[in-house]
Amino acid sequence: MLTEDEKKFIASWEVDRLRKKKLIRQLSVGLPMAVVLVVAIFVNFFSGWYKRADMEIRSNSSLIVVLLIAAIGIVIFTTVFSAKHKWDLNEQRYHELKGKKDAN
Repeated sequence: MLTEDEKKFIASWEVDRLRKKKLIRQLSVGLPMAVVLVVAIFVNFFSGWYKRADMEIRSNSSLIVVLLIAAIGIVIFTTVFSAKHKWDLNEQRYHELKGKKDAN
């Protein structure tokens, strides 16, 4: 027997599952976390606490381009991975509850 919350989840996931699989919707899920991560990395890098890293960035200005490309890569990977992971967890829960419902 399914609880009321499980029935609500099944009903809502049947409606939203294809809409939440779209890329635009996935960006809104993981983007804030990814941006916070990249901002923390840049604050750490440019704070100057590690003198050798500070010397490297000042001696070779092309490293800034590499850092920006890496930051964009981190944001894209984290955003897509977290969104896909969340969608997969909900999909797995949906199938488990659907199987439990069909068994009764």
